Amino acid sequence: MKRIFPFLLLLVGIAPLLRAQPGLLQSGPMVGYSEMTEVMLWAQTTAEATVRFRYWTAETPSQKFLTKEARTVPEQAFTARITAERLMPGTRYQYELLINGTAVERPYPLEFQTQTLWQWRQDPPSFTMALGSCAYVNEPPFDRPGEPYGGEYQIYTSIHHLRPDVMLWLGDNTYLREADWGSRSGILHRYTHTRSLPELQPLLASTHNYAIWDDHDYGPNDSDRGFRQKENTLDAFKLFWANPNYGTRDVSGICTSFKWADVDFFLLDNRWNRSPNLRTTGQRQILGDQQIQWLADQLAASQAPFKIVAVGGQVLNPVAKWENHAIFPEERQKLLDIITQEKIKGVIFLSGDRHHSELTKMERPGLWPLYDLTVSPLTSRAHNNPEEENTMRVEGTYVGQRNFATLSFSGPRTSRAMKITMFNSDGKELWTQTITAKEVSE
Repeated sequence: MKRIFPFLLLLVGIAPLLRAQPGLLQSGPMVGYSEMTEVMLWAQTTAEATVRFRYWTAETPSQKFLTKEARTVPEQAFTARITAERLMPGTRYQYELLINGTAVERPYPLEFQTQTLWQWRQDPPSFTMALGSCAYVNEPPFDRPGEPYGGEYQIYTSIHHLRPDVMLWLGDNTYLREADWGSRSGILHRYTHTRSLPELQPLLASTHNYAIWDDHDYGPNDSDRGFRQKENTLDAFKLFWANPNYGTRDVSGICTSFKWADVDFFLLDNRWNRSPNLRTTGQRQILGDQQIQWLADQLAASQAPFKIVAVGGQVLNPVAKWENHAIFPEERQKLLDIITQEKIKGVIFLSGDRHHSELTKMERPGLWPLYDLTVSPLTSRAHNNPEEENTMRVEGTYVGQRNFATLSFSGPRTSRAMKITMFNSDGKELWTQTITAKEVSE
């Protein structure tokens, strides 16, 4: 008999959701990070199997290439991460997933792209990134009683219809429940359950996905460095996402960076080193000194017109409430001082967590402004409380319903612009605002 997760035997009543895909395919395929000559591909099976990918360009469909083969095993939640290598820059590929040597047909496009070699040749290409956080998928046996907390899963269809180049998941990408926190099998079940949502599959298959985490995909609500299962949630994050890397030799956790066209992205970990919110002694921190120094080095070396810093919680909101960075004022000031002292221009923060969306702008007399775009929630319950006192909120940007955003980067190399567009779950445009590179650098 094929080996399967023990917890699946207990969940016969929700089998249709867990089996979002046919046959041996549990979830995916998913497109992960992209470089000029390499792309990461991901899939999850229902039992032990061999997995590989076959890919080709639209111009030469008869010339097909194969990735290396991987074996999915229960200890790794039957997931596979496989690189497609020796690719050509600036090229779009079609692909198919092979499980045990047989192609798995999917009723939507399976595509990926490599990044363009534009330097010294042309202006950087335009591109669009989708953003969102707080993705809750209901599972009644483990949900709290009462009105379902998750819903409007069609939001993923709305995002997919826009065909963004990249999707950046801003934390709380799954919600670990009380029954999950204490065991590795429970954590892997929760990640599997969320990833298997049928509405999610087309978006995963043709948009390059990157992610950070926040408290709910790291551990319990408001969890911190003391969470006893943090090693297991780190393993789960690595198994289910396809970032370029996770942490550095000196900085544990999930922090990493990547470039798309001429824009640099810095993905931060706001949980691994975080002090308990209510602790009154010792150094109070969210990121920790080593991660802040890593970020400072990365920002100082960047020549990008926009330097996008993604972190689970709000950085600029001055209200010292909930889990905003303002409740750790010393570290927040240290971060802002580094940006000022090192004359780092073009910084835009991205955040999630709050179950509402808004754009925060920090005016700095004599200096360029800083922005923090909060995008939340995707499918979790929204909080509609526009009276909350964020004195730096840009007027007209508060959204108190399920939503997502896109960032569209365009323009000549010396005059780039970033257009923010906010959408509701059905894909209706709610507001737009354009920030130029000149505004955040002069």
